[in-house]
Amino acid sequence: MAQALGEDLVQPPELQDDSSSLGSDSELSGPGPYRQADRYGFIGGSSAEPGPGHPPADLIRQREMKWVEMTLHWEKTMSRRYKKVKMQCRKGIPSALRARCWPLLCGAHVCQKNSPGTYQELAEAPGDPQWMETIGRDLHRQFPLHEMFVSPQGHGQQGLLQVLKAYTLYRPEQGYCQAQGPVAAVLLMHLPPEACALPLPQEAFWCLVQICEVYLPGYYGPHMEAVRLDAEVFMALLRRLLPHVHKHLQQVGVGPLLYLPEWFLCLFARSLPFPTVLRVWDAFLSEGGGLTGVPVEAWAREATVPRGQATVHEGGRAWSHEAREVEAGGQAKNGRGVEQGQAGLPVSLGLRLDTAIGAKVLFRVGLTLVRLALGTAEQRGACPGLLETLGALRAIPPAQLQEEAFMSQVHNVVLSERDLQREIKAQLAQLPDSAPGPLPRPQVRLAGAQAIFEAQQLAGARRGAKPEVPRIVVQPPEEPRPPRRKPQTRGKTFHGLLTRARGPPIEGPPRPQRGSTSFLDTRF
Repeated sequence: MAQALGEDLVQPPELQDDSSSLGSDSELSGPGPYRQADRYGFIGGSSAEPGPGHPPADLIRQREMKWVEMTLHWEKTMSRRYKKVKMQCRKGIPSALRARCWPLLCGAHVCQKNSPGTYQELAEAPGDPQWMETIGRDLHRQFPLHEMFVSPQGHGQQGLLQVLKAYTLYRPEQGYCQAQGPVAAVLLMHLPPEACALPLPQEAFWCLVQICEVYLPGYYGPHMEAVRLDAEVFMALLRRLLPHVHKHLQQVGVGPLLYLPEWFLCLFARSLPFPTVLRVWDAFLSEGGGLTGVPVEAWAREATVPRGQATVHEGGRAWSHEAREVEAGGQAKNGRGVEQGQAGLPVSLGLRLDTAIGAKVLFRVGLTLVRLALGTAEQRGACPGLLETLGALRAIPPAQLQEEAFMSQVHNVVLSERDLQREIKAQLAQLPDSAPGPLPRPQVRLAGAQAIFEAQQLAGARRGAKPEVPRIVVQPPEEPRPPRRKPQTRGKTFHGLLTRARGPPIEGPPRPQRGSTSFLDTRF
């Protein structure tokens, strides 16, 4: 099944566009010398200038200063001001700071700190010949129009080979999945190898590890059990939110495994214009793409949240008349968007329920794409068969995928966490016992940057590596000084004192009525 899903990731050449991050084997001869690279590095791309709706330069500088301030005090920011981080990620991380922010959001910097020499050992070790041959055949397919991956001997393809080989050695039971290539390539574009004698893309490797094991566990294994589960959940959500589109897909025989693996496995890196891909990744690394739950075996103990002790508030408006009807019914049933926590929900000790539950960014983006491709009756009427429907899903006009307008629609999708909980439980109950491979385990996913941060803090505290607490030194109070004596100058003139002080000493016994010292001899 993994091989079949991997072959489906390669798009037909006629559906590809230079304005996006797509590429094909027919373009491997290289671009002409007259073509120039855009601001993202794609040769001949149309992103040389900011698109419509792009924020002005002054606003970008303000956002950069905010991100610099947040990253300088990252632990304090994540502990007290995560809502600000989430809103800034939804607005888009500045391009100049993604290399600094992505490892912090996904927790890769902590993994690299805890295992400083692991990647170097993996990079120096020989790889499995079977995986090395497969990886070598796929290197030239990853963004062939990007200047970083044009040359087979360039640092782009060689760094991609190192990262993918290291992961096969790091997780030999999972091996290599073809969809990991685009994901690792996007990471290498923003997390280049460190400047040292032997360049090693450590940050890109640890980010890939976090995506494969924390955000999307079970996606890139040999059985892809989590992909099969999420595909069924996606169809159930589609049936509830867009019933006409679901009915059309059922009639023409388009199942979710024909188009959804390419979207979810590659994190839309091969399906959207590259500026929009980066915005999706910003939200994905911040809010997570997984279901409620934490890996209790690796991070923390399990606790139970009783029913009615937590609420989840979900905002946003419905897309169409169908979704409005569904939302109206949900409000009548649930009480105007206030969702109640389920009984027996496993949550890590010390994690708040509203932070451990992360909205599925991948589902929101997928539902938005389906609506844009087949949302109207005219669009569905133009797709009478399977091939036409798949073509419409893969050839959405780029004008509808501009980053600002598209991400606004994504964040306005009416999709609550209770809906996801209900659908996932229903699909898990319907899985046959004779299904190949292990059963999906959605409870081991961490939902977003805050859940990962808190889990890593708990794990560090249990290992004894408690965060350094600043020492407060209290100085003892000083001894009280004696009160200052006021000089007695009654009957004295300042001129006479000055004259007496400068003149010769007065001979004879001192006068008894003068019991005080001279004014000039008094110490202040």
